[in-house]
Amino acid sequence: QLQVQESGGGSVQPGGSLTLSCEVSGYVYPSYCMGWFRQAPGKEREAVAHVDIDGKRLYGDAVQGRFTISRDQNKNTLSLQMNSLIPEDTGTYYCAAEISGGYCYWDKRYEEVWGQGTLVNVSS
Repeated sequence: QLQVQESGGGSVQPGGSLTLSCEVSGYVYPSYCMGWFRQAPGKEREAVAHVDIDGKRLYGDAVQGRFTISRDQNKNTLSLQMNSLIPEDTGTYYCAAEISGGYCYWDKRYEEVWGQGTLVNVSS
């Protein structure tokens, strides 16, 4: 059974940086899309970034140019480098895997496996 576990959240001042990590276990062949999502207090969950099995990346408009998603298929890990953080980046960040054959849809047509989330707090 596929499992997903995030790490690396914390508190940072505006303008600072954080790196989130995600480890996927329990599934040998990496035929899944991987992505980061976030949910701020009182708001709906939003897509941050995802990367497919070919390495194609897509970023949300709010993080384009500031965040970088990276995937190591050999190690089944995913990371999110977050730079120039702003208070609006505060929220719980979730790593997810979509068992789709490797490409990204995120529309529930394929099984999705989610981590428990890690909290990021950007404040002065």
